[in-house]
Amino acid sequence: MALVRSVFSAKKILGGSITRTSKAPPKGFLAVYVGESQKKQRHFVPVSYLNEPSFQDLLSKGEEEFGFDHPMGGLTIPCPEDTFISITSQLQG
Repeated sequence: MALVRSVFSAKKILGGSITRTSKAPPKGFLAVYVGESQKKQRHFVPVSYLNEPSFQDLLSKGEEEFGFDHPMGGLTIPCPEDTFISITSQLQG
């Protein structure tokens, strides 16, 4: 049930912006923008990450900084890209 709530929260955060991107993520993934500068990198992450505490911490940072008004038109995570990659690579195994 928590995953369902997380998915609905992600849809609220994303506001349907994924469909407006030039390349939609594969089924079962969502697009996130990562970085601390104006030039953020887009990454596709599995929806299953929404249930992972370490990924939820990253989402909380984005919510604290941007609320639900994301300047990139999608979910933005304000952390260094190498930190993001380090955290998400631990989730893959």
